[in-house]
Amino acid sequence: MEWGFYGRARELQELREILGRKRWFFARITGRRRIGKTTLVQQALRASPGRRVFYVQVPDSAPAGVLSAVRDAMDTFDVPHETYPRPDSLLALAQTIEALVESGYVVAMDEFQYFSRKHLAGFTSYLQAVVDGLAARASTVPGGLIVLGSLHAELVALLEDRDAPLYQRATDHLELQHLDIGSLLTLLDAHADRDPMRLLHLWNLFEGVPKFYRDAFEQGVLGADRRTVAARMFFRSSSPLRTEAENWFLSELRGRYDVLLKFIARHPGASHADIEAHVRQLSPETSEQVGGYLRVLVEKYRMIERRNPIFAPARARRGRYYLRDNFLRSWLGALQSAVASVNFRPESTLVDRADEGLQNLEGHALERLVGQLYEERSRAGVGDFRLTRRIDGYWDRGDTEIDLVAADEEDRRFRFATCKRDAGKLMADVPRLRTHVRRFLDAQRPYRDWAIELAAIAPSIDATTRRQLARAGVVPQDLGDLTVDL
Repeated sequence: MEWGFYGRARELQELREILGRKRWFFARITGRRRIGKTTLVQQALRASPGRRVFYVQVPDSAPAGVLSAVRDAMDTFDVPHETYPRPDSLLALAQTIEALVESGYVVAMDEFQYFSRKHLAGFTSYLQAVVDGLAARASTVPGGLIVLGSLHAELVALLEDRDAPLYQRATDHLELQHLDIGSLLTLLDAHADRDPMRLLHLWNLFEGVPKFYRDAFEQGVLGADRRTVAARMFFRSSSPLRTEAENWFLSELRGRYDVLLKFIARHPGASHADIEAHVRQLSPETSEQVGGYLRVLVEKYRMIERRNPIFAPARARRGRYYLRDNFLRSWLGALQSAVASVNFRPESTLVDRADEGLQNLEGHALERLVGQLYEERSRAGVGDFRLTRRIDGYWDRGDTEIDLVAADEEDRRFRFATCKRDAGKLMADVPRLRTHVRRFLDAQRPYRDWAIELAAIAPSIDATTRRQLARAGVVPQDLGDLTVDL
């Protein structure tokens, strides 16, 4: 079966409506690298086969390199020379975009964030004048401009900073998140299977990045065992993801945040104190900068998220830090050092080491995966629990630790869960879960009269363990149970 287009129904409909206006628009599409921005545009344009399209991927280079890429793209898309002269300056490029849009072209500029570079910054001022002129006569302009970008901080600087030339010029904004689990299940149904450990392994590596799943499909390993997936995707000279992390973002950081990122990748849920102690041990002279570094990675680059326990106020001091992106966490936490040694050690040894690290990370990934499944099931109206609040775990300074806390505030009902990658560890953890739930209710007195349910969750749970959990008054759930209706 050939590869298809999976998920994105809402975003696709929105973009089709934008294109269907047949009048000037300036649309901004954002999302992490490989998330499917270009594919979404291509899919939307298929519904308008008569629309003329000009697409260019902006290189991270000097003006001459950008202009060369534009001229090559104009030739590729058969843009007539006699009507649209090839631009020889950044001002001419802005004027070319104006001419194309006025004649009905949809112009798409990928990696638009590179225009934040100092040597290219003049282009946005030229484009501002063009955009303002087109907006003034919007009803008579049949084309539009789409800018796509993957580096959040730079694109925001171009389009949202008050002092930026293009501030508030965009007419539409689509931000692409990871594919939901339901879409990934459709993808796996078509090209592999729903084996619970496969779902967890691939989600821990790729989360909802469609290009990574397609790369695995094209390598013939989407349905393969985990060691084969790692070897083909990361360790061979032709592996498609061997340099992905560097190409995506790490090279942009130029090593400034490596210590923090690696520690958080290997210790999901680390506290500020944990991070500071680690940095002080490795680099005492920079430990006082930890707060500033974390703020940049959370607020500017959105690579890290700070999460509080459920019901905690936003400014609570008990926050924990996590890498937002599964792929980056898996790379920094398990793959990077092994892949870097591939020319000096046997591949099989390195793959084993990387896989051991990935299995360790899958424990935290399971908690996130189950939380997302609960949310998607609740939105779809399936399953036995209706959420009214986003799932988070709970912890406090007294070592209370609950993996998942699901709240149904309408029916005054809680479900507390322990999540284990190994189902054999669930029964042994039930007494601890009960103790920590009591601690939670002691600390959260307004909820002490709510209905309480306990659950034990693993990728797969055998019949014997299910019976044991049920006799203990605990709901057994595995990924098969949580995905059957999606």
